[in-house]
Amino acid sequence: MALKLLSKLRNQNLQITRNRNHHRLLDAARFFSEQPVSNLSTPDDSKFIIKNKQQTTTSSLKQHELAKFAAISDTWWDSEGPFKPLHNMNPTRLAFIRSTLCRHFSKDPNCARPFEGLKIVDVGCGGGILSEPLARMGATVTGVDAVEKNINVARIHADLDPETSTIEYCCTTAEKLVEEQREFDAVIALEVIEHVAAPAEFCKSLAALAYPGGATVISTINRSMRAYATAIVAAEYLLHWLPKGTHQWSSFLTPEELVLILQRASINVKEMAGFAYSPLTGRWSLSDDISVNFIAYGTKDGQ
Repeated sequence: MALKLLSKLRNQNLQITRNRNHHRLLDAARFFSEQPVSNLSTPDDSKFIIKNKQQTTTSSLKQHELAKFAAISDTWWDSEGPFKPLHNMNPTRLAFIRSTLCRHFSKDPNCARPFEGLKIVDVGCGGGILSEPLARMGATVTGVDAVEKNINVARIHADLDPETSTIEYCCTTAEKLVEEQREFDAVIALEVIEHVAAPAEFCKSLAALAYPGGATVISTINRSMRAYATAIVAAEYLLHWLPKGTHQWSSFLTPEELVLILQRASINVKEMAGFAYSPLTGRWSLSDDISVNFIAYGTKDGQ
């Protein structure tokens, strides 16, 4: 099974920009492929278990996480407020999305509306800071969030511009969209998976929302000591970029774990990149360093 998985990953031309991380990823995937789900070494093994299909669909959300974001929902479009890091990171996130989706769907990345004709769902859309630029790039966008206050803010802001007023915002979950049999060309979930209770079930829902051969883009924070030092200690307690308690280190996933979870949900990771922050310019850029923030693009089985 290990050799079969390793061969499969090689045949898919998995593009991890940092060579040593690439080999480490494959070695870990090969090791984990020989282990039952219950033997995975993670902070909480139960959160990786995918429930039997015959069981009632349950939400992968944490209620205290929803309450946390509801409390600051009015500040989504304040570029100097609690969501300032996301506003600053957004152009870099969009650059990765534009590049990978244009390549996936054979679109021209240099045209003004490269996503014309594509149906994209933004899972955990918050106030719509990602949904709006996706709509301006031509996509038919559905933004979903389980926090009603977030959706209200997103709708009000989208209505200010005719280009974004067409976005469909829904106060719902990925699981409920699956129950409604909704499907999309691309499924995007940025900085969401670290806030859910069951990452494996969440990724299974993301996979179910994508057409066969569709694309998935997901970003999160690595469970590394460097991430603890920068994304929690520095960002929340020293620099006060984020409210204290925004992140829990034990809820982060390593790149290896994310690849494995996605693979078991029938999503094959094709490319991964990190985000690097420059304190001199205050800007983010794509990097081969995935030790803290990272983003992955994958395709759903069926192409």
